[in-house]
Amino acid sequence: MFPELISMSSLRAGEHAVVLSFGGGRAERNRLASLGFTPGVEVDMTQNYRFGPLIVTVRGTRVALGRGEAAHILVRRRGA
Repeated sequence: MFPELISMSSLRAGEHAVVLSFGGGRAERNRLASLGFTPGVEVDMTQNYRFGPLIVTVRGTRVALGRGEAAHILVRRRGA
């Protein structure tokens, strides 16, 4: 059975996930990697109001992402 892949923008506040991959152009992929979003890293959704930017905790740092950026990051939900 394969894990359910969803975009990071689909996570609700308080949910935890593991980054599996991300898309976008080269500049966007480099920016995400420099912020700590790499395959295998665990993330916690801190704020997602379904509009405007998201706030995600990655590697102990809170990061604000635009909705378009978050839509390019594919994650798998994990238990709390």
